Amino acid sequence: MIEVFLNNIGNESNTMKESLRELRTNIRFCGDDIRTILFTSTLPNEGKSTVVMKLGQSIAESGNRVLIIDSDMRKSVLIGRHRVRRDDGKSVDGLSHYLSGQKELGDVLCKTQIDNLFIIFAGRSVVNPTELLEKEYYHRLIQAVREKFDYILIDCAPLGAAIDAAVVAADADGAVIVIGQGEVEKKAVIGIKRQLEASGVRILGAVLNKVDMKKSHYYGRYYGGRYGGYYGSYYGKYYGAYGETENEAGEPKRKRRRKKHGINSPETAKPDETENHETQKTS
Repeated sequence: MIEVFLNNIGNESNTMKESLRELRTNIRFCGDDIRTILFTSTLPNEGKSTVVMKLGQSIAESGNRVLIIDSDMRKSVLIGRHRVRRDDGKSVDGLSHYLSGQKELGDVLCKTQIDNLFIIFAGRSVVNPTELLEKEYYHRLIQAVREKFDYILIDCAPLGAAIDAAVVAADADGAVIVIGQGEVEKKAVIGIKRQLEASGVRILGAVLNKVDMKKSHYYGRYYGGRYGGYYGSYYGKYYGAYGETENEAGEPKRKRRRKKHGINSPETAKPDETENHETQKTS
């Protein structure tokens, strides 16, 4: 194991910290068998890697040992963004070095200055990342680290740009989709959701990222209820299994129809308006 220092960690606002705690708690309530979680998005630049890093820090601060695996060997941003450096001044090897058989696990597993937070960086960019992820080396890696860490967060390439996340899903307990507000069409997100379902992984839910607080003032608090909810300044709302959308007050379309007709609760609604649409809850 090698030791590295992360720069540009930053200080979160109180609202953001609370949002992270809520997200962390929801993941825990998915079950104690949900320990290896992949994160993907539809397109690049939706903030997926930031969500993974901040969530990893939050879980580590709660006393759990966390490993972040950067599996985006096409266009990783973690090393550059955080200006990662080793204490001995040598270069930082990563996942591509391990999966190609050049390095052992101890050569790529990095201990950070944050207690309980460990990272395996993507390593050198390669032209065949999907082929490397399909090798037995990756399966062995996940089996080995499961015994050492409480949570493993896998930062995958956007599924709308590469199939890597569907390959990684075979060794994951659950998946989370990160959605940049106003950056992707609902139809595209539903397509990504179906791709993940086809791979057999359990979809835990989604995180709405890059919420504009000036335009969405309701995101400063939690909205709960039968249909799910949303969180704080940085991490957003649940993404329902049936793709229901919300208005600015956080009310699903079905609830707005009740209000329009003077029906304010599921108990007084008409039978055909009380259909139980299960919501995937994570963020």
